[in-house]
Amino acid sequence: MTVQPRLNRAHLDSLTATQWHHLARLRQDVFIVEQECAYSDLDGRDLEPGTLQLWLEDENGAVVATLRILHEHGGATRRIGRVATRADARGRGLMGRLLTAAIEACAGFEIELEAQAHLQGWYERFGFVRSGDEFLEDGIPHVPMVRAA
Repeated sequence: MTVQPRLNRAHLDSLTATQWHHLARLRQDVFIVEQECAYSDLDGRDLEPGTLQLWLEDENGAVVATLRILHEHGGATRRIGRVATRADARGRGLMGRLLTAAIEACAGFEIELEAQAHLQGWYERFGFVRSGDEFLEDGIPHVPMVRAA
C-alpha cells in the first residue's frame, strides 16, 4: 500500500528552520538548478504577513511538492506561486492535490498566478483562465491566469 504524502501548511514564522530549509531547497532544485533560472528565489515575499506555505511530505518526511500563497492588491486577491514538485515525484497527481488545497485556502478571493505556458491547460482544469499575453520570465514562456472567487 502506498502512503499518501501528508499535507502541511504554515506561515514562515511557524516553520522550524529544518522545514524552511527543505522547502527552500526544493524550490532551489527546481527553479535555479533544473530550470536554470537566474533570479533569487528568496525574494522577501515569504516574509510578508499572511504568506502561507503549503507542502506535501512523503512517509520519510521529505518534501515532494510545495507552493506559496501571497496576499495581493491590499489583501483583495491571492497569488499562488513558487509551485514546485520534486522531479522523481512528478506524474503522481501530487501537485493537483496541493493546488486543490491552495484553492480551498483562498476561498472567497480571486486567485492570480503566472503559469508556465505549457501548463496552461492543466491550470484550466482547476478553474483558472488566461488573463493576458504570454511573456518570458528567465527565458521560459509564461501566461498570466486568474480564478474567480
